[in-house]
Amino acid sequence: MPQLSLYVDERTMERLRRAAKLESVSVSKYVVDKINRIIRTEWPENYGQLFGAIDDESFRIERPQSFEDDMHRERM
Repeated sequence: MPQLSLYVDERTMERLRRAAKLESVSVSKYVVDKINRIIRTEWPENYGQLFGAIDDESFRIERPQSFEDDMHRERM
């Protein structure tokens, strides 16, 4: 398996250690999981099933507006 070396400051390293500990994984596994989330090229599983799943008035399609009431602009 390929390896990657990273140089981080002590504060960052301590934050990585704490975050990995909270998820009960090694720092290496924690970092790989985060990298994979960032560089993912496919949609999340079941993403397509979300279409139309929100029933909320604020998510309605606005109809094209007429510009008849707009102010006439002068040509320059």
